[in-house]
Parts: sequence; C-alpha cells; structure tokens
Amino acid sequence: MARVLLLSTTTGYQLRSFGDAARRLGIELLLATDRCHHLDDPWRDGAVAVRFFDDESSLATIVAAARERPLDGVLAVGDRPTVLAAKAAAVLGLSGNPVSAAGATRNKKVMRRLFAAHGLRVPWTFELKAGDDIPQAALRAAYPCVIKPLGLSGSRGVIRADSPDEFLGAVDRIRELLWRPTLRAQRTEVLDELLAEGYIDGGEFALEGVLTDGALRVFAIFEKPDPLEGPFFEETIYLTPPRIPEETRIAIVTEVRRACQALDLRQGPVHAECRVSSAGVVMLEVAARPIGGLCSRVLRFTGPDGDASLEEVLLRHVLREDVSSYTTLPGASGVMMIPIPQRGIYRRVEGEAAARAVSHVEYLEITAKRDQLMEPLPEGDSYLGFIFARAGGSEAVAQALRTAHAQLRFDIDRELTVRAVPSD
Repeated sequence: MARVLLLSTTTGYQLRSFGDAARRLGIELLLATDRCHHLDDPWRDGAVAVRFFDDESSLATIVAAARERPLDGVLAVGDRPTVLAAKAAAVLGLSGNPVSAAGATRNKKVMRRLFAAHGLRVPWTFELKAGDDIPQAALRAAYPCVIKPLGLSGSRGVIRADSPDEFLGAVDRIRELLWRPTLRAQRTEVLDELLAEGYIDGGEFALEGVLTDGALRVFAIFEKPDPLEGPFFEETIYLTPPRIPEETRIAIVTEVRRACQALDLRQGPVHAECRVSSAGVVMLEVAARPIGGLCSRVLRFTGPDGDASLEEVLLRHVLREDVSSYTTLPGASGVMMIPIPQRGIYRRVEGEAAARAVSHVEYLEITAKRDQLMEPLPEGDSYLGFIFARAGGSEAVAQALRTAHAQLRFDIDRELTVRAVPSD
C-alpha cells in the first residue's frame, strides 16, 4: 500500500477530504500537524507532531517516522507547511518543489521581486519594517495603495488606503493584529514586516492546477464576481468557468505559467491569484498548495475510474501517476464563502432548509459553532459556512448562490467586554 505524508497546520475539513480520498484509493496517509507534542496521539490518528517554525527538528521527526513507515509522496495543505514539505521531499528523495521556491511563495516581498525580475507586471512596492518612519512612508506612497503583512494569507490584514491618513491607520491596525498571541506563536520570521504596493483596478481571478516537472496543467479558472475594491478584500463567490473572453483566459494561463517559472515551482498543486486590469494580467500571488477549506468541493473530475475529487487527483499525482486524463465535469459550478457581517458571538442560523431548496444548490454547510467569536476581515480568518451550486451555466450558478444566501438569517450577538474598575 502506498503511503503519503500530508502536512497541515491543523486538523479540519480539508484533511477529512484527503482522508476520504485516500480510503477510496487504498492509500495510507501519515499526517504531520502542529499539535501538542507532549500528548501521546491526542486524536488517535497516528499523526506526527511538528512545528512549522522549527524546520530542523520537525524534519528530523519526519525522517524518523519515515524509517518506520516508508513514504511514497509528500503533500502540503495550507501555506505554512509548504517549506517543510519541500524539505521533507528533498531529504526523502521524493518529488517536490525546490526549498527556495516554496519559501518564495511564503514571502510576498520575495515573490514580487522574482516576478519583476522575470518581466511580469507588478505594482510599485516598498517594504515597511519595524523602526521605519511611517509618516514619511505615507507621504512617499501613491494613492490608492494597499498595505499588507508579508506573512499572512487569505486577505487577512490587507487594507486599502486612499490617503496618507488612511495609510497610517492601516499600518496601526495591521500591526495591532500581528501582535495577537495566536500569531506571535507562529514565530514567522517576516511577521513584523509589511508591504505597501499600488492598488490594481480590475476583476480578480484564481487558477487551480498542478505542476508536473514544471509543466502546468490547469484544472479551473475561477471568477470572483463580487467587487474586491477595499477597504478590505473578503472573498465571497468563486465561479467556474469564468465569464470572460477566450483571449483573457489564455492570458491568465500564460501569466500563471510565467509566474511559476519565475518562482521555480516544479511539482504539485498550484493556487494562483491575479487581477485583469486595463494593462493586462497582473499576478498577485502563487501558492504551492491546493485551494483551501471546503472550497475544493466545487471541483469534480471524471477519469478512467469514474468521478473523482480534487484530493483524489492530487494523491494520484503525488504518487507520480498520470492525471492528464482527468477532466472537470461539464457545466458550471461555484461556491459562496458566507461572509461574517459583524464581529460578535454566533448564536444560530435560520433559513437553512429554504437555502438548500434553491434550484441548483448542491450543498450547504454552516461551519460556525454556537457561541464562537466570529470576526470579519481584516482581522478574521474564517467564514460562517459554505454554499455550493452546480448548473449548466455560470450565470445560473451565481444566481443560485446569491438566492440561497438571501434565505439565511444569522443571529450574532455583540461581544461582551469586561472593563477593570479601579479600586479606591
């Protein structure tokens, strides 16, 4: 039986999807997650405890585990494990990306430099480090611009500024976010660095694919139909196929290929983000991992053995199987990541049955838990849930997602705060 190492920051929906796919294919998964290493297998899943801020000791742990259970492939879920996954693949003699390439996908500053060096369109940009004169930087910037942390993903901490005052406010807000204990615990070396760059007008798109020895195979291009103009950049709907001219589709694929070459990415899943402006396609970022969370369910494939999930295709690919015969199902599909309207304590949702009854809606899952603190962007990093739809055309899918969302009514209470009362 083939065995694949799957690295992830936490257990969750995507790991369960990979687990289901592995069972269908008869593959054994060895999980490596950043759980407490003082407890003896707390989830009883035989996972290896690693720390993504300590690659040296984590790599030694993985190598030791591989001696007892030899590995045939390595995959990373999420952004943080990608560098450790590349190191593990290299040490174990398995297919993967160069360590430097994986590292570049984790650092927006390095990514921008490599894009520019290889002739890709990039906005103007400069770094903001601890101790820099931020008021002077605000006067130096052109507007509108975007301020973002180097070490976060998923639009977290990304804020548009239209004036020097908004620039200063954005920097303060992002730095306050970065000082949260949950983020400090990550010990990311670029956590305190920010990037200021020119705002790019135009529609935003994502590309999902896989690299085989440097050759990109495109699974899907996603349109993001809701405007992402700021001041925050919360993604809501992913829709495929995109409602764009063929020449625009070709241009997106061409630029993503060039971006992968610029980063020297060679092997495994790719999730790329770009904007199509009046000047052409502008790459935002390329991640060496698959689309996150439950969103992979929007993609279904057909192949020699029937229908397959994205996770099944990726597991076959990491084992060096030829996946060129797997194609996405005909028609259109989409997902809505249900946005959080306000910060507060989630209590309940009404209207689920009505939402599920909307024509073309395939699946609805509310992932928020009762009494959970919900927080929108730019500080938050989650959603209330997900709605999936499939139809003959993209317009029908988009309408189904919006109609289903309109049926839902969320009860979110204002968060209670406790203030200390000075004693006499």
